[in-house]
Amino acid sequence: MNWIIYGLLSAFFASLVAILGKIGLSQINVTLATTVRSFIMFLILLLFSLSLGLFKELKTIDSKALVLIVLAGISGALSWLFYFYALKDGNASAVVALDRLSVIFVIILSFFFLNQELTFKVVVGGVLLTIGAILVAS
Repeated sequence: MNWIIYGLLSAFFASLVAILGKIGLSQINVTLATTVRSFIMFLILLLFSLSLGLFKELKTIDSKALVLIVLAGISGALSWLFYFYALKDGNASAVVALDRLSVIFVIILSFFFLNQELTFKVVVGGVLLTIGAILVAS
């Protein structure tokens, strides 16, 4: 049940990224804005990890997991950069709707790489998400 609360909190804070980012991007270069945002995120996460004493666990991470986390970090950085580029010129609700199409990519990629089922509900939900994103973006 915690995952639902965390998911809703993630969605709420993501909405703040869109609103605050859209306003802030009128005064700053997109790449610099993404860099500042990432630096602030780094500082906050560093403080959390330090306060929880998590750095001692670094030596327990196997090389495959570390490579995958590094690749996820690269993907996240590129996602944020393109998100801010889109937000700079686009309507915030349209950009966010298109960004949420990541759910569709996750459904497809998790089928191939994680062997997750493509149930009727997942397919219908994916189609509805796609239609909704197109409607909001257009």
